[in-house]
Amino acid sequence: ALRGCTMGRCAAIALLALVCDGLGLLILLLGILAPLSSWDFFVYLGALLLAFSLLFWVLWYTFNIEVPLGELQC
Repeated sequence: ALRGCTMGRCAAIALLALVCDGLGLLILLLGILAPLSSWDFFVYLGALLLAFSLLFWVLWYTFNIEVPLGELQC
């Protein structure tokens, strides 16, 4: 039923990016909104996870680019 809804060839990288997105946002918001004495640790860790998530999204997109064989010939 959901044939068109695939994650491409690198589903593990997409899943890793989604996990980093979720955890990074959760930890970042925890550091911003919760009255903690070590708030800076959570803010920096959340931002770092979001940066890694961006890296994983770029890798996922790069590995899913399909170039026709005729265009690869010089």
